[in-house]
Amino acid sequence: MSRIHPAENQCAGKYVEEEENCIRNCERDPYDSPCVLTVWKRSSMSFQGTDGFTVFDSCGKLAFRVDNYTRKDGGGLVLMDGSGNALLTLKPQMLSMQYQWNGYRGEAYRTSPKSREFAMRRPRSALIRSITSSSSSNKKECQAEVFMGSSSSSSSQPNKQNRISPDFKVEGSFRRRNCKIKTSSGALVANIARKRVVNSTVLLSDDVFSLAVQPGYEPQLIMAFIVILDRLSPKPFAPVLCS
Repeated sequence: MSRIHPAENQCAGKYVEEEENCIRNCERDPYDSPCVLTVWKRSSMSFQGTDGFTVFDSCGKLAFRVDNYTRKDGGGLVLMDGSGNALLTLKPQMLSMQYQWNGYRGEAYRTSPKSREFAMRRPRSALIRSITSSSSSNKKECQAEVFMGSSSSSSSQPNKQNRISPDFKVEGSFRRRNCKIKTSSGALVANIARKRVVNSTVLLSDDVFSLAVQPGYEPQLIMAFIVILDRLSPKPFAPVLCS
């Protein structure tokens, strides 16, 4: 079976010089160059019934994880670092569970539920496509919008006078692991792509993909977007068989 994360011998190689170079690359200032992560859509918990994400950095070190939740649980998700510390808590908005999620730093929602860090939702155009079963191949189709802060103007159904542009938007097809996160002005923030076996053209399954975050953006915030996007993205239609 192919290794899904970068070769660990890069950080424990035969030569000390290679090891030191890798450590410097892993610990470099995240604002100097893109942060490339390998995302595995699987919980780091080994027992059956868990769901989540396991995320490795460029040296194969555990960077983020989301553990022990199922799609039947509407109570929210927690993005943790490799040691299990809560970084962002992600909660579905009441009366809008399918289409909007809110993010809070750490577990701030417990003491200050109004101190929202961001809101992420599917735009109306995406809702219409899901209802009509339309599957456009336009790479610039917006799959999700992100509004930073706790402003009421980014509520799930803003009125025409209060409508504002999102701070970030997701274009492409997340389900096919081929999409980009951009600012409202069109600047690239992050790129999601299928991952290949090292030194080959063989693609791994869509449960393993690459996330490249551009300098100047928090990898943990972008990873939170990915976790929510997984919940917002439409799933393949499964026909009901009648006997």
